[in-house]
Amino acid sequence: MVRRKRGSSSAWVAEHERDPFVRRARDEGLRSRAAYKLAEIDRRDRLIRPGMQVVDLGAAPGGWSQYVATRMKGKGRILAVDLLAMAPICGVECIQGDFTDSEVIDRIANELPKRQVDLVLSDMAPNISGVVAVDQARASALCELALQFAQRVLRPEGTVLLKVFQGDGFDDLRSQMTAQFSRVVTRKPQASRARSKEMYLLATGYR
Repeated sequence: MVRRKRGSSSAWVAEHERDPFVRRARDEGLRSRAAYKLAEIDRRDRLIRPGMQVVDLGAAPGGWSQYVATRMKGKGRILAVDLLAMAPICGVECIQGDFTDSEVIDRIANELPKRQVDLVLSDMAPNISGVVAVDQARASALCELALQFAQRVLRPEGTVLLKVFQGDGFDDLRSQMTAQFSRVVTRKPQASRARSKEMYLLATGYR
């Protein structure tokens, strides 16, 4: 990972501190501003309900899992996965491991009942190198892995929500999802910074 120059790092910190979603997350005791992205999509598309089986990929520090846990009200199962250690969340099971490692993927899949997962969430993103082509390729590879995993564990009519970045590989990924799901739409929550290429692909009705 390339270190930011001191000036650009200071500018990023200043922008981060001014972000209203960052301030709101602190005030409301949320682990990250990312919770508001999922909350907005959930309100619009009604993704989460009590009793579901949910897998959260790239979960740390836990903003999405924390939100899901509040929505599920102690009913169902949430499995959170990340390379980094994550402080415990009531009602959430955590697996620490590298999702790019096939053994880790097998371990996660083996923790789940066969094809009974209702929802796979992925907010994964690669470490940024600063080289656009390299970063886009890494992001696309993570999306491919997340989609393959979802296809392995989702029940019929299940749902997947993937963080994606506009650029090379986006159209191919969307085409793959369209072939496997009844409906595929894009979402750009307000909590995603406008200048970011980040957006989300939501696929429902797994075939």
